[in-house]
Amino acid sequence: MKDIPSKKVTVTSPLLPPLEEFIPYLEQIWQSKWITNNGRFHRELEEALCDYLGVKYISLFTNGTLPLITALQALRIQGEVITTPYSFVATTHSIWWNGIRPVFVDVDPRTGNLDPDRIEAAITPQTTAIMPVHVYGTPCEVERIEAIARKYGLKVIYDAAHAFAVKQNGRSILEAGDISTLSFHATKTYNTIEGGALICHSEEMKKRIDYLKNFGFAGETEVIAPGINSKMDEVRAAYGLLALKHVDRAIAARRAVTEHYREALSGVPGLRMFEPLEGVEYNYSYFPIFVDQECYGESRDELYFRLKEEGILGRRYFYPLISEFDTYKGLPSASPENLPVATRMARQVICLPLHHELEKEEVERIIEIIKNR
Repeated sequence: MKDIPSKKVTVTSPLLPPLEEFIPYLEQIWQSKWITNNGRFHRELEEALCDYLGVKYISLFTNGTLPLITALQALRIQGEVITTPYSFVATTHSIWWNGIRPVFVDVDPRTGNLDPDRIEAAITPQTTAIMPVHVYGTPCEVERIEAIARKYGLKVIYDAAHAFAVKQNGRSILEAGDISTLSFHATKTYNTIEGGALICHSEEMKKRIDYLKNFGFAGETEVIAPGINSKMDEVRAAYGLLALKHVDRAIAARRAVTEHYREALSGVPGLRMFEPLEGVEYNYSYFPIFVDQECYGESRDELYFRLKEEGILGRRYFYPLISEFDTYKGLPSASPENLPVATRMARQVICLPLHHELEKEEVERIIEIIKNR
C-alpha cells in the first residue's frame, strides 16, 4: 500500500452544504428581517422533514437535549423513568432536570440497547415511563418494549438521537413509542449545526409541544405551562433545508466505509462488531468495535491511544457509563453488579472514524494499524 500522509482523522465530520448554495438562503433571511419565532424556513423544514422521515408531526428545537426535557413535560411524567446507562449523558440529564428519578437497566450485548428482558424487574409503583435509546442508530426491540409499557400503563419516549432516517421493515423507527427525539448536532449524520426535533403522533400533542418550547405561550397574552425557550432560528432551519438535499449522498458514503471496515476487520481475533439486524435500513451513524484484551493482545485503551498517536481520533463512546458519573453513581440501580453487560461494553468500545468525507486510503490506514498490533 502506498504511503499515506500522516494527518488527523476524526471520528466524524459535519455535513457541510456548499457555501455558494447557502448564501441565497442567508440573503433571503437578511432581506425578510425574520430571523426566529416560527419563520418561513422553520416551517418549510418541519414539512420537509415530515416528508423525508415518513412522520406526521415534528417540532424543531434549538438542540437535541431540550426535546428530551420537553417530551417528559408534554407527557406529564413523574416518579421514576427506566432508562439505559449506555448513552450520552443528555439522556439521563433530561430526566434529572425534570425532578424524576432515573432507574438504570442493563443492555443487550447484541445491540447495546436497553434489554427488554430486564425492564419488568425494574418497574415499581413509582415507574411512569421508559426511555430507551436506539444506540448507534440500531433500533430497539420496540414491539417488546411496547408490550411491557401497555401491560403496566407506562409511556415510552425514545431517544433517537442516532436514528435519523432509520427504518425497520419499511417503516420509520420514529413511529415507535409515544414520542421520539432527534439530535441535529454537527456530529450527526444529518445536522443543522446545532438543533434537534421531537416527533409525536397527534395534532393535539404537537400543539402542546410547540407551546412548551416557546415559554408556554398559547397566544399573545396567555401562558398555559412553564415552558422554556428552545425554538430553532431561521439560519439553522435554512441550513437544515440545504443539508437535507445532500444527506442521501452522505449516508451512501458512510455505508461504503462501514462495509469496508466490516469486511476487513471481521476476522481479527479479539475484535467484536455488532451484526446488522434483518429488515433495518441504517443511517451508518457510528462503527463501534469492542476489544477483548485477552484475545486481541492489547487493551481497548492501548489500541485507542496507539491510534491517537497515529493521528486517528476514534472515540470511546460510551465511556464512562452514565451510571459511573458522580451525579448518578449513588443511585441503587447504578451499581456495576446491576449493569454487567453495559459495564463490559463501556470498557471495550472504540467508535472508529466514520463520515462521508473519509477517503478509502484513510480507512485502509486505520485498518492496517488495528491489524498490525
